[in-house]
Amino acid sequence: MNANTRTLLTIVTESSLEHRLISDIENLGARGYTISDCRGKGAQGTRDAEWDYDSNIRVEVICRSEIAEAITDYLHKTYYKDFAMVIFSGDVAVLRPQKF
Repeated sequence: MNANTRTLLTIVTESSLEHRLISDIENLGARGYTISDCRGKGAQGTRDAEWDYDSNIRVEVICRSEIAEAITDYLHKTYYKDFAMVIFSGDVAVLRPQKF
């Protein structure tokens, strides 16, 4: 396997931010993303997704480390104060690095 390293950036946040996040992520240089509905419990309480306003999304972006850092910095400055949001990242091995 001839793999290359990229960063997997994962953002868990309120579903109401989906369209804004997509725009932000693309404007900051990400070539793609995956979004899924999710539920759980954390500092903001339980998110069981029974109502649309109470649901969370999980956004995953595979990109170069500098893009992941730019996205993280921007989201932290723009959304952390007013929205429930968790961001975490790690290195991943990819087989088609040109896609990311």
